[in-house]
Amino acid sequence: MNSEHADVVVVGSGFGGSVAAYRLAEAGLSVVVLERGQDYPPGTFARTPAQMSRAFWDPAEGLYGLYDVWAFRGFDSVVSSGLGGGSLIYANVLLRKDEKWFVEEQALPGGGYETWPVSRAELDPHYDAVEGMLGGTPYPLDHPSFATTAKAHAMQDAAAELGLDWQLPSLAVSFAPTPGAEPGLGLPIAEPSFGNLHGVPRNTCRLCGECYLGCNDGSKNSLDHTYLSAAKHHGADLRTLHEVRGIRPRPEGGYEVDYVRHDPLTKARGPEPRTISCDRLVLAAGAYGTTHLLLRDKERFPGLSDALGTRFTGNGDLLTFLLRAKDRDRIRPLDASRGPTITSAIRLPDEVDGVPGAGRGAYIEDGGYPDFVGWMVEQADVAHEVARVVRLMVDRFVSFISGAPDTNMSSELSQLIGDGAVSVSSLPLLGMGRDVPDGVLRLRGGRLHADWTTKTSEEYFARLRSTMKRIAAVLGATYADNPIWFRKRIITVHPGGGAPMGRTPAEGVCDPFGEVHGFPGLYIADGAALPGAVGPNPSLTIAALSDRMCTRLLENAGRAHGTRPVGGAVNDTTRVPEVGRGAAERTSLSFTEEMKGFYAEGEHAPGAGEQAGRQHGHRLGFRLTITVDDVDRFLEEPGHTARAEGWIDADVCGGRCHIQRGWFNLFCPGSAPDRKLMRYRLHFTDSTGRPRTLSGWKDIRHRAATRVWPDTTTLFFRVFEGHVMEGCDDDAAIAGAGILRLGLDDFARQLTTFRTEGPDGLPALERFGHFFLSELWDVYRPKIFNGHTRDAEDGLQAAEAVANPEIVTANSPAAPAETTRNAQAVTNGAAVADAEIVAASQGAAESEGAAAGNEPSPA
Repeated sequence: MNSEHADVVVVGSGFGGSVAAYRLAEAGLSVVVLERGQDYPPGTFARTPAQMSRAFWDPAEGLYGLYDVWAFRGFDSVVSSGLGGGSLIYANVLLRKDEKWFVEEQALPGGGYETWPVSRAELDPHYDAVEGMLGGTPYPLDHPSFATTAKAHAMQDAAAELGLDWQLPSLAVSFAPTPGAEPGLGLPIAEPSFGNLHGVPRNTCRLCGECYLGCNDGSKNSLDHTYLSAAKHHGADLRTLHEVRGIRPRPEGGYEVDYVRHDPLTKARGPEPRTISCDRLVLAAGAYGTTHLLLRDKERFPGLSDALGTRFTGNGDLLTFLLRAKDRDRIRPLDASRGPTITSAIRLPDEVDGVPGAGRGAYIEDGGYPDFVGWMVEQADVAHEVARVVRLMVDRFVSFISGAPDTNMSSELSQLIGDGAVSVSSLPLLGMGRDVPDGVLRLRGGRLHADWTTKTSEEYFARLRSTMKRIAAVLGATYADNPIWFRKRIITVHPGGGAPMGRTPAEGVCDPFGEVHGFPGLYIADGAALPGAVGPNPSLTIAALSDRMCTRLLENAGRAHGTRPVGGAVNDTTRVPEVGRGAAERTSLSFTEEMKGFYAEGEHAPGAGEQAGRQHGHRLGFRLTITVDDVDRFLEEPGHTARAEGWIDADVCGGRCHIQRGWFNLFCPGSAPDRKLMRYRLHFTDSTGRPRTLSGWKDIRHRAATRVWPDTTTLFFRVFEGHVMEGCDDDAAIAGAGILRLGLDDFARQLTTFRTEGPDGLPALERFGHFFLSELWDVYRPKIFNGHTRDAEDGLQAAEAVANPEIVTANSPAAPAETTRNAQAVTNGAAVADAEIVAASQGAAESEGAAAGNEPSPA
């Protein structure tokens, strides 16, 4: 039996994994981080040709380096392999996803929708936390030591000329020894209280342009210098050269992780596989790594969402170049090699910002490269280089035949080298934005393949290239595409998607907090969870989502979502006894309900609100996904509480509004023993930023059986100002009221949305249906039998017969004839209810009574 166990295992140490490692270790959990790559203290990043030749990741070929290069049909991609993940080679930019770019149900060209089940307002506190930890600060362009950064000024000039928004984004770079101190070049950096895991001195940025090669000065506040150092300070076990090869749920709850430990010095045989178990497993191996693991082990996770592998995006990455910039007749210096890789950004608006016809938004950022790359840029200027060589040869030949050779070659050699005009006046442009997230990752022969093309994002890339050409024109430069663009290929360093988040398993692999649907304690904390392109550089958003995930995980840590409680053992020491049932034992259930009706602001009574809303054409509707996390617990609890997620759509609220938190109670107690309520409480924010609460109820009470349909499909509701919790309605300000109804078509669709996750799917669905029908039977039975009650067993059999009349004949051949007659009575009553539906749709007296204010109260 495996002897190594931890509260949490984190796979990968990038922006999602490092944040999780720190937050969970700080909270006192035992955390093990498995990182396949090596650690890279300042001064160890490759610079020489010999070092660069070994700086790639391919263990099968004996390579354990930093760069992992992927080639797919339609694009190439570069990601990182090392302690600190992508932060080791990223360009330090900390930009937040634009508020309106958190789109909901934006149609995609090939069908389906892009939906972000989280808002900017929900992420802002976590953005703040991450920026603070990473020491985010704008490039100090106004300081004398940094003011001569030509590329930043050039981008500012171009943006002003074109009427575009220019900014100095927050960068995770230390320009000063301590926060708030005077910036300076190459100054010693004071370490934070948690220290630095490398134990190597760091210096402030010296503007060498080497950020994406790995910072040998330590001025980049990469994750190893920040989150991972803090995680180690709080006891996290950081294991490098540990590559995960498999994952699976444990029958008793939690997960097991298979891994190997690489030894670059040993080439005799393959590494020995090992296993560690954990209560919670955080997958943070990147969009490729996490998706690959889940696809490879999909059979071990029955019921895993069909969304696995979908919503792949390259975040709209596009690399182009500006060459030979001029200001009138003189060379315009751009000095791409001076400064960090990126200093400034130009923002292109999106149509969701309210700019008609703008298309999908984007950012264009100035690029950079190290000084030594300037030599390669000069040599790439083939035509001018050949001309200089020919001129030198002609001059030497003329000198030779003239008999008066010039023995001083200095001038000629100077001309041969050139004046550096190409390198000094050239600048890479880095574009990124909201491309169409319609790519698919899948396994073929055990290898990861990607189906993605620029075709569906053709308008986006055309707009991006057009704007870059306009920037080139303003700067007097020649525009040049990346050489691989002629095949419509791109290079992306920002892959996302593959295990996208969604409110339901139909929408995504994990929920809005990163927890995998149907597998409590399994989390996705990296770019794989993105349901679409972030737009700007995605690192900050990935880290903020992980921080939000950890907050939710720690809030529920006491019961650990049915797995072990906080404080689980490490290395087979004594464990706290198990509480609750393991993840593998529980079954969840979900269904989607859509209701429509009318609503009026200023009305306090639902009936009056419906009448006024109908007169003025003020419609309101919602679509909710109701999720029961544990069917057995749901049936046992008297409140029968489930989660409600989705949206409310009303013109008076500014259109579709995301439900931030929602609760649904099925057959909770009413004001009398023979009365039950279906309650809805939905927190949302309207388009003007006002928090609101929809509090609704369906009234199930002792009356004629023909009332079953209208009672269970009519929702009376009020909307309150603010986010009002249960029990506080009496003190809350009422914004309006109305009534929603479930139509026959909507009901038919609802029946097709029932889903279960877990080992007990069909029986759990049967138990849920049995509970639903028996509750209805308890309420309406007295009217069916004209006041004569029956015993519970007969009543339940009759209720089941309503849903499936064959049950009595097929499963109960000896059932009493009276039971069969009872079932038939309910069935006949349902037929009468169908007739009432038609009457209701024509404005029957029932609706008129509600409009007059005679609807029931929620008490």
